[in-house]
Amino acid sequence: MKRIGMLTSGGDCQALNAAMRGVVKALSENVDELEVYGFLNGYKGLIYGDYRLLTAKDFSGILTKGGTILGSSRQPFKLMRTPDANGLDKVAAMKQTYYKLSLDCLVILGGNGTQKTANLLREEGLNIIHLPKTIDNDIYGTDVTFGFQSAINIATDAIDCIHTTAASHNRVFIVEVMGHKVGWLTLYAGIAGGADIILLPEIPYDIDKVIEAIDKRTRQGKGFTILAVAEGAISKADADLSKKAYKEKKANAKYPSVSYEIADQILQKAGVEVRVTVPGHTQRGGSPCPYDRVLCTRLGSAAAKAILDEDYGYMIGMVNGKTKRIPLGDVAGKLKMVDPDSQMIKEAKRTGISFGD
Repeated sequence: MKRIGMLTSGGDCQALNAAMRGVVKALSENVDELEVYGFLNGYKGLIYGDYRLLTAKDFSGILTKGGTILGSSRQPFKLMRTPDANGLDKVAAMKQTYYKLSLDCLVILGGNGTQKTANLLREEGLNIIHLPKTIDNDIYGTDVTFGFQSAINIATDAIDCIHTTAASHNRVFIVEVMGHKVGWLTLYAGIAGGADIILLPEIPYDIDKVIEAIDKRTRQGKGFTILAVAEGAISKADADLSKKAYKEKKANAKYPSVSYEIADQILQKAGVEVRVTVPGHTQRGGSPCPYDRVLCTRLGSAAAKAILDEDYGYMIGMVNGKTKRIPLGDVAGKLKMVDPDSQMIKEAKRTGISFGD
């Protein structure tokens, strides 16, 4: 008999169900008896004992279904050691739930914050396997996270749709792509969608350089310009501020997001009106793309193999096209950033794409 728990934590994405299905199908084929306990709404379910015993029927037909059948929530890692409003010790409560159900392993699907808590539970003695989920692709130690490619497809489609109206009306458009701290999604979608300017958190921009790129296209007889802007894009001036000063500026910002600030600056400095489009949470929604379905099936199967081997404390990543067990302690708390000097950035610049630097 194998008893495993599963939970999905943090922001949702398209392939969470596909990943859980991969784990359960591989285990079901290789053990005589299996019990799977699904914790509802992320770590909340584990903390407060909100779970249900799942059956094979729960994992049937979910390969193509977006979101998560278990529900999700955000539980900040920095508050995990802080008692809840009723004084409950969250870490002790999670351990109690784990031992109460006599689990052999807890499979946790989530991004960076989720991973840090997963590593905390590993340090507390629980058997943990983590599967790397995020549309941001910013988890250290794996080449790709599930949800990333599906989000690229949606963000690229948004840019494609803007292209036709921008060209028709000779306008400047900003498409704001998700990504607070890293710009992988904006970089890939921007290149795939043929954006003329791509602004990333890792490459602080100079608004005058952005306007120069727009003016250059105008002089070349190109009547429109598309900017792909990460929601975490930052100007060189803001990047030079102290963390405290920048935080205060954001708290008192008069713009809904950086894209609207950029649009206003372009209008004020160059007299060019800019339209802003924000695809927002559509980038997390819908069905997983075929690439993510394959990726999740492989990661899920590899996670099941680690459980069968009773080899715990790992993130199951994808490295050079192969699944790999990566010690949680080696990667938890680290971000995989876009390297401004990377080959990909240099190749994009060679094609004429401006990064505002």
